[in-house]
Amino acid sequence: MAADFNWAVGGEAGDGIDSTGKIFAQALSRAGRHVFTSKDFASRIRGGYTAYKVRTSVDKVQSVVDRLDVLIALTPRTIEENLDELHGGSVIIYDGERTTMQNVEIPDEMIGLDVPLKRLAEEAGGAIMRNVVALGAACEVAEFPIENLDSALEKRFGDKGQKLVDNNKEAARAGQSYVAKEYDHEFDYDLETTDEDYVLLNGDEAIGMGAIAAGCRFYAGYPITPATDVMTYLTGRIEQYGGHVVQAEDELSAINMALGAARGGARAMTATSGPGIDLMTETFGLIATSETPLVICNVMRSGPSTGMPTKQEQGDLNHMLYGGHGEIPRFVVAPTTIDECFWKTVEAFNLAEKYQLPVYLTADLSMAVTEQTFSPEAFDMDEVEIDRGFVVDESNIDGHLSESGGFQPHEITDDGISPRAFPGTADGAHMSTGLEHDEQGRRTEDTEMRVEQVDKRNRKVETAEAREDWSPREFGDADAENLVITWGSNEGALVEALDLLADDGVDVRVLSVPYVFPRPDLTDAVEAAENVVVVECNETGQFADIVEHDVLERVDRVNKYTGVRFKADELAAEIKATLTTGVEA
Repeated sequence: MAADFNWAVGGEAGDGIDSTGKIFAQALSRAGRHVFTSKDFASRIRGGYTAYKVRTSVDKVQSVVDRLDVLIALTPRTIEENLDELHGGSVIIYDGERTTMQNVEIPDEMIGLDVPLKRLAEEAGGAIMRNVVALGAACEVAEFPIENLDSALEKRFGDKGQKLVDNNKEAARAGQSYVAKEYDHEFDYDLETTDEDYVLLNGDEAIGMGAIAAGCRFYAGYPITPATDVMTYLTGRIEQYGGHVVQAEDELSAINMALGAARGGARAMTATSGPGIDLMTETFGLIATSETPLVICNVMRSGPSTGMPTKQEQGDLNHMLYGGHGEIPRFVVAPTTIDECFWKTVEAFNLAEKYQLPVYLTADLSMAVTEQTFSPEAFDMDEVEIDRGFVVDESNIDGHLSESGGFQPHEITDDGISPRAFPGTADGAHMSTGLEHDEQGRRTEDTEMRVEQVDKRNRKVETAEAREDWSPREFGDADAENLVITWGSNEGALVEALDLLADDGVDVRVLSVPYVFPRPDLTDAVEAAENVVVVECNETGQFADIVEHDVLERVDRVNKYTGVRFKADELAAEIKATLTTGVEA
């Protein structure tokens, strides 16, 4: 693998950290370099430490690492927070003229560049551009052509007028020139550019893009971290395809609006996070009982209650599998990579309509906010297939009418899937309620019909298990005696950890599971392995419990619930320790 370059900017919330990091990430991707980002931000508008990190290489990168080569420090705390990742030769860019940074101490063996960021920005047109001055300084340190930064600045500020774009370009060159003139030093970095063309997007954006590609035409949601960017992405875009975005007054309204749109025949969706999922649970039961196809995106964060809204966790699994009163058939789809967020969103809509069930599409904070580069071919719209399921119209509705002539939206069928008739279909008028009902949707307490309807709804899951491919993604050595199983966003770190484990003589087979329910049968893989480890970001090992239940064997566990995602080197060490000791790491 080509050498990585690891860069970060840190300061207080409100210092423009996110926009600065994104500009640099875009510049790198436009220069044909792969990018993987990481954000650390507090749950507040202003104040509290926040950082944006970028790992870049000409080879694909899928994880964060414990290393920083260049750090833009807007506060002394930035240096303290990142000290463990800095190394001999790391470059720290700071503004020594800023009151809080005047007495900053640069650790031994590291290179401190005192650059008057604010003063240079004011000379270029405004103090607000001090972070862009720092980006120019970083370009000089990394020998990264500043012309690549120009295109990112044009994208960021182009709609605000050419003068602002020109001022920012001038600010960046001021930072570059200052470092070149004041510091006669040969830095150890030289960022190679390529002719590759990459798309840079995060998981929330990929979900929004997948929803549009899947034919979603109605989205209702309420802003909540870290799911808000799904709504942000759709707003202004879905309207171009005849769709609508509604910001509801709360999560209860959002899911009920989406339910109404789905009953009206539209492909509909809502997205939220843990507290919102709690509020939506009652309607979730109505969706399943009325056999309405709906996609509910749950972007997980640290809980319970308000928890840590801006931190990572995979703690909602049990709720998605079992939440709600009564017995509710459902699907739970968990993309394992950012590009899979696109494809699994398309698949979630198809599953919802084919089986007339609610589908949880679940990501987590680290996947939602992480930007990563992909080839445009990763999102080939010609490969998108839309399946609306068992829909009847005037040409074939006659076979699904009762003896009295009424349409039967809850018809008892061998596979559990009843016909759907969109509003306006001749002879297709019908009703559905949350009450138990007969085949025409009319309320009933008949015991035989109750059993038939419950069995019919659950039979859809059995049908899906037989018809669909629920295979996991597989990596590593297929014949290794060590098996590691994971789900969701841990895949990238785990794939990179394989190389580190191989260097230590540890061969591993990895199964990354994107379908939590229904899920693949892992029995053969577990029985063939000498050691089995389940990796996930929660304390109790919710997915490990499921694996043990399914295969009737004890598995070891690597769990993390600090609010921070796994890093490849950290994960390799945890897995190795677990395999060596045979106890929970």
